[in-house]
Amino acid sequence: MTRNPMNFHQVSKISLAPDAVNGIIFWTKNPLPMLDRLGELSDYMYYFQFTLTPYGKDVESNLPSKNGALVSIFKRLSDIIGADRIIWRYDPILINEKYTIEYHFHAFEKIAMELHDYTNKVTISFIDANYRGVKSNIKELALHDFPVGVKYELSSRLSKIANCFGLEMDACAEALDLQQFGIGRARCIDERLLAKLLGHDLNVAKDKNQRRECGCVASIDIGMYNTCRNGCLYCYANYNYGAVNGNVAGHNPQSPIISGDVGKDDKISELKVNLLKKT
Repeated sequence: MTRNPMNFHQVSKISLAPDAVNGIIFWTKNPLPMLDRLGELSDYMYYFQFTLTPYGKDVESNLPSKNGALVSIFKRLSDIIGADRIIWRYDPILINEKYTIEYHFHAFEKIAMELHDYTNKVTISFIDANYRGVKSNIKELALHDFPVGVKYELSSRLSKIANCFGLEMDACAEALDLQQFGIGRARCIDERLLAKLLGHDLNVAKDKNQRRECGCVASIDIGMYNTCRNGCLYCYANYNYGAVNGNVAGHNPQSPIISGDVGKDDKISELKVNLLKKT
């Protein structure tokens, strides 16, 4: 079950029976707690969006070290599920006095050198401060302006690096046309990849509830805002750290909801799901 973030007492019930799930896409910065339990997902097709950025504790305060831990975790996950089921996300890209354009060139190349045998694709995006909470959270980072010309320069050079390592590159929900640099439009929830992994075509349309630039197809989000403890300042899904602490404390492993329990005032509706295999 999952709550409507705009209406607390509106609860959706979603079947997770294997014959009702076309596929699962995980977003993560640290899947280590899952690695020894992936066998429990043997009845499902799934893939991972794994964000691995070059930022330090000043931006991502609660993540393990990149070189000391997360690169190794990325490789281990790839060894378990295969390179085609793990997508490296280098996003969001932000610029300030410390994280300069040149910094990104060198950092991206270093990470690409480590990961290119363990993934086939990298997705980029530029920071968007328009989400609620993000603007106030990132004030301490003193971000520099990010004009279009700088975005083009960065995209061009990162694309060349990715190409050198045999990595396909796309951009997530960017209005800029980056195809001139060989950068496609991302579909993070990608029916093409799922169809390839499943071995059959899927009949699914673009998600109408996303931004125009978003290429994702329709899906059901069973996540919850303000539940992640990674402490990334740029994150739009965690905009209230007090709420994060409260929601984490309210987690009940026996509850069908990530935080808390179903109450007598909750209105529960069962979402109809359809298998999307083309016939």
